[in-house]
Amino acid sequence: MGVGIEITQEDGLIKIVSPIEGSPADRAGLKPGDLITKIDSTAVKSLSLNDAVKRMRGEPKTKVELTILRKDESRSFPVTITREEIKTQSVKGKLIEPGYGWVRLSQFQERTVDDFVRKIEEIYKEDPNIKGLVLDLRNDPGGLLDAAVAISAAFLPEGVTVVSTNGQLEESKATFKATPEFYARRGSGDPLQRLPAALKKVPLVVLVNEGSASASEIVAGALQDHKRATIMGSQSFGKGSVQTVRPLGPDTGLKLTTALYYTPSGKSIQAKGIVPDVMVDETAEGDVYAALRMRESDLEKHIGNGDPSAEAQAVAAREKLREEARKRLEEDSKKPVTERRLPEFGSAKDFQLQQALNQLKGLPVKVSKTLTEREPEKKDKDE
Repeated sequence: MGVGIEITQEDGLIKIVSPIEGSPADRAGLKPGDLITKIDSTAVKSLSLNDAVKRMRGEPKTKVELTILRKDESRSFPVTITREEIKTQSVKGKLIEPGYGWVRLSQFQERTVDDFVRKIEEIYKEDPNIKGLVLDLRNDPGGLLDAAVAISAAFLPEGVTVVSTNGQLEESKATFKATPEFYARRGSGDPLQRLPAALKKVPLVVLVNEGSASASEIVAGALQDHKRATIMGSQSFGKGSVQTVRPLGPDTGLKLTTALYYTPSGKSIQAKGIVPDVMVDETAEGDVYAALRMRESDLEKHIGNGDPSAEAQAVAAREKLREEARKRLEEDSKKPVTERRLPEFGSAKDFQLQQALNQLKGLPVKVSKTLTEREPEKKDKDE
């Protein structure tokens, strides 16, 4: 029982990789990248990751207050969340309109591959003449590696490389390919056999964002490198490290980072993540909170352009945009969920999904004017 977030640790604080879709944390508006500084009245810096997790868990219908630091908005605020049993349905999907389907994976779990196959079968049964498919991996924090390999293999030619790992030890070097031996569970056969053959050729768009991490980045990277799909959205999280647990006793172990994940073309996922082929904002109004994001010109002692007066004007203009964005954000947070600027994934108001459909139909796509490729982070992200 808990609040429903995937987390990692950063600078002694708890960083939210992604809220689990439909969870109390998701409904409370928590976002990927939010930092938890306090759990009730206890400062997170004084806690281990395990202790922090224990404090957030509890009986259903009990409350926990989290203090959130949202760096890109330069503010800290409390959120009271009522705990509940976290049940995740990792696969959703539907026929958006005749000829075009949408399949969303919110996590890579034990049942994800079987549920994915069933959902694809349903969509093709409803319309056997699918002209395009959107695979939605936004806010998917990852999960099981074999599930990621299987989902990739569903769209790729048999036998091609999906992902590889490389580290200092020989046992950390491995290549995972689009064949059943790399994803089929022992004694259960190939779960992808029932998929329609057309899935290997159907035009495909993959949606990612800052909350897409780990296994979802493996899938996006494989489909991008093999030119099987167009990746759209914003740059993914960058969780590309491999952990190995070394037993220390009957009930203790040490988790070590032993390798990094690499896409088929040899690019490391760690820190950088997957850069979309087409950057798309979250809403039709653009990325309405882009002014709140830190840029080079916001850093102390950054290199100027040689014109102090122009730089001063630029700073003033940025501050004005930031103030407008903060006000917009405050107004937005007071509205009912259905009226907020970031609508439910898969709904008619899902702007990024509409742009993905335009891409599949060969119609104009509204490309972001504000999103840019971010610089790689210097520190490893580690769960």
